Amino acid sequence: MSIKTARTIDIHAHAVLEETFGTAGHHGPELTTAPDGRPLFRVGGYELHGVRYRGSAFMDADLRIAAMDKAGIDFQVLSPNPLTYFHFVEAASAVSFCRRHNDTLAQLVERYPERLAGFAALPMQEPELAALELTRAVRELGMWGAYVGTEFGIRLDSPRLDPLYRRFVELNVPLFLHPAPAGIDGPAAFPAVGHFDLDLLIGFAAQETIAVGTLIYGGVLDRHPDLDICVSHGGGAIAFLAGRFSQAARKRPWSQGPLRDEDAFVQRLRRLWYDDHVHDPMSRQMLERLVGADRLVLGTNFAGWDQPEHMDAHHISQQLADNARRLLRQS
Repeated sequence: MSIKTARTIDIHAHAVLEETFGTAGHHGPELTTAPDGRPLFRVGGYELHGVRYRGSAFMDADLRIAAMDKAGIDFQVLSPNPLTYFHFVEAASAVSFCRRHNDTLAQLVERYPERLAGFAALPMQEPELAALELTRAVRELGMWGAYVGTEFGIRLDSPRLDPLYRRFVELNVPLFLHPAPAGIDGPAAFPAVGHFDLDLLIGFAAQETIAVGTLIYGGVLDRHPDLDICVSHGGGAIAFLAGRFSQAARKRPWSQGPLRDEDAFVQRLRRLWYDDHVHDPMSRQMLERLVGADRLVLGTNFAGWDQPEHMDAHHISQQLADNARRLLRQS
């Protein structure tokens, strides 16, 4: 088996790496046991209770491979845990964590080259340092791209990010965007989503939708026509809101030039890529009709609470696998 022959290629699979614990200074990360005996994962002042990372597929590669076999997944590209992006901490701590994460992940996937590859973590609060780490991760460690948050104190359309976007193009690798829970090391979530996991259910979708709107309205795809960006969870709510976004592009006073053309917004939506981790066939069909089947790739949040309960024909698709190979430059 290899990615060249894989029928299922999962690009949404996070890893937790023992060797990275404590590498972000007092921010951690730290895995310990709470007074009630349950696992406790700490990042800065944020605590995640009850998730068993150690002794699970998140941290044990052999358990991951066995679980992949059971789920029918041939190949995964592993990415940083969104709890540990460290996008809002001091740059030195973020760089320390990212370098250790990328070194360790490279060593891990090297043991399973027929089943696993890796995405780099980047210190996005300092785009110049992010470009340096991306270059090192790709050229020296063999990473296939980078996996970062949607928020890091710099808007996605900021000119400060243009050199980093150019570096992705120069290195010929994609950029993956996936939210982090609000309030870990950055701004807190607004109070209305502080219960029932709405910060994950609605907060993530909001971040993804805002990211897509910012990339398109802010001209990022026009300035970087060869840049490939993939957004998690089907781009949030963008399939449902595309008509409203399109009308705003045509009518609102801040919209200028080609963006005001008929269908300009949707044309740019079709320049992005989306993982299909949307949990419902109707949602997936809506997204596919909007952006085209050739812009979707398989994502599972493997071993997470919302991993698909079973792989169906939509997941085990030659089209999805071929799309992933194109996006990952492995055709």
